[in-house]
Amino acid sequence: MKKRVSNQLPTNLLQLQNLVKRDPESYKDEFQQQLQHYKAYLQIFQLKTSEYIESLDETVYFLSQVAHCYPDDLKDFPQEIMDILKDHHTTLHPEMRLKLCRALILLRNKNLLQPTTLLELFFSLLQCQDKILRKFLQSHITADIKNVNAKHKNVKLNSTLQNFMYTMLQASNVRSAKMALDIMVDLYQKQVWNDNKTVNVVVSACFSPVTKIMVTAINFFLGKDEDDEKKDDSDSSDDDMPTAKEVMKANLVNKKSRKRQKQLKKVKKVVVRHKKKKKSKDKAPVFNFSALHLINDPQTMAEKLFKQLQTRNERFEVKLMTMNLISRLIGVHQLFLLNFYPFLQRFLQPHQREVTKVLQYTAQASHELVPPDVLESVLNTIANNFITERNSAEVMTVGLNTIRELCTRCPYVMPEDLLSDLALYKSYRDKNVVMAARSLIQLYRHVNPKLLGRKHRGKPSEATKEIKAKQYGESDAKDYVCGADALDEEAPENEDESGNDADSEEEDGDGWVNVNHESESSEEEEEEDGVTVEEKIKKAIAVSQSRILSQEEFKKIRIAQLRKEMAPPGKGKKRSLEIDEDEEETGNGEFVSLRAIERLHKKPRSDKETRLESVMAGREGREKFGRRKKQKNPMASISNKGKKKTKAFMMVKHKLKRKVKRSFKDKQIALRNSLLKNKRMK
Repeated sequence: MKKRVSNQLPTNLLQLQNLVKRDPESYKDEFQQQLQHYKAYLQIFQLKTSEYIESLDETVYFLSQVAHCYPDDLKDFPQEIMDILKDHHTTLHPEMRLKLCRALILLRNKNLLQPTTLLELFFSLLQCQDKILRKFLQSHITADIKNVNAKHKNVKLNSTLQNFMYTMLQASNVRSAKMALDIMVDLYQKQVWNDNKTVNVVVSACFSPVTKIMVTAINFFLGKDEDDEKKDDSDSSDDDMPTAKEVMKANLVNKKSRKRQKQLKKVKKVVVRHKKKKKSKDKAPVFNFSALHLINDPQTMAEKLFKQLQTRNERFEVKLMTMNLISRLIGVHQLFLLNFYPFLQRFLQPHQREVTKVLQYTAQASHELVPPDVLESVLNTIANNFITERNSAEVMTVGLNTIRELCTRCPYVMPEDLLSDLALYKSYRDKNVVMAARSLIQLYRHVNPKLLGRKHRGKPSEATKEIKAKQYGESDAKDYVCGADALDEEAPENEDESGNDADSEEEDGDGWVNVNHESESSEEEEEEDGVTVEEKIKKAIAVSQSRILSQEEFKKIRIAQLRKEMAPPGKGKKRSLEIDEDEEETGNGEFVSLRAIERLHKKPRSDKETRLESVMAGREGREKFGRRKKQKNPMASISNKGKKKTKAFMMVKHKLKRKVKRSFKDKQIALRNSLLKNKRMK
């Protein structure tokens, strides 16, 4: 039986391959026969390397599949295939070259080849004019390195390969350098090589003389645009925030009234704003942005990029990308690159191409440590060029939004006279400008209310009294938990969730709390008003240092902090907080979104041409509106009804009858005729 099967084996290499893997010793003779065939085909191939020899291809594939079964006989086989590719890779037939590369990958998967040796060969093959081969090699290299680090990080091998990649980036061959960069970026995004060595190798590619390599490296650090990311509405951080009901419980409201309803409305607005602020702080950053934090020397990198931006003659899109990266480096690491701001100032004109992006980079490059006099000229340029009534309302809105974002990161730069001028746009005729001016006013109500005019400060609350404007370079580090003065110095023993005794409260139908002891609550409020800020700080320090606070106590602190923002009811004209529930909190994040600069609260009305274009676009692919087609046969006669429609009105005027109600006799006749007709039909 074996003899009959063996007679068919020389022509059926797949069957022989299967049998050899099962029992190598029994089929060694057949293997030796195929090895001799391989040597003979190899000699023929040396004479005509540009032709595709199918028999050699099949034999090489067979030997690479069974090489682990006969390691002694095939110890020189991998090197022979590599020598063929090294010596003849430019003249080989494309299909033959690809098949030999596949054979080497099979040998690498069987651990018969070292990864560094194979990588060196594959990078040299990038000189071939074969796009399919280049894509195949890139995918294999990425997958191979990923598999090596699947179970645990192979630090020694990774270091060797990273050094090799760095050498390839410095090579004169553009294709090899580009492929090495693409592989490193791909491995970083797949979290295989996500260390600082990989990031700093990519940093060197940002200064490559080849534009394609430089753009790829810059895009790596810029990552995906955060405006394209979907917002996650299911945020678990809201669970820790107090609700409006809990704040009102802590407020000890005594009875229902109009004043109570207005107070409730204000509470809801404050709670919504704090939830938005907390959500923006807790939002996880985009993963690619963490590469900026792994750069060893960001100051030197920013200076080199700025010099490159000034000296190299690149397309405007490439310059914008470089500006974006420089601004992010300055904002994240709080760098000093004072010449960058006058450079951006040249582009701050309403007619400038992509001006909103330049404004975004200007705000992004500002931080608290930038000297205010450096940014003041930029601020004045934006105000003079954008926020003037000779511009459109959209341009003014963009300018105000940019100033708000810039002042969020560097609040010291705003002079009092300019802020008072910008605050007057609160009563402008366009709603977009009004809302942008209100957001700027709202920012300084929480940062430095003294810069605002008295009518723009809003109704004073306990929180505004505690605001202390910081000077340039001043840090506000506290050694206590803010708001801990709302707690008792002794740890509570028997309290419910709201921190009040259960016996002293009752809830009415609306879920709000009715307190019977009105006199007691008023006495407590009088005592609170007499406490100074210094005494509150001393109490907060004592509470913070005496014990570890529980989650319930932290919740009580947050409720107290929200209460401080509520202005006490008073007489006379009230200045409301003017909190817009739909307004997004910009916060003091690392990056400025383009939407924060371009945001319009009211969409501008489209002109006639734009509306007509949208109408015509909606008609595409739709049947033409109108009556149905006439007769299928144009030669057919027209009915009397149709002829009547085309006659002149004066010819049919005398035949028209008004709608008259039928008499009882006419109805009888019509009913009789109908019944007789139905009878005949049956």
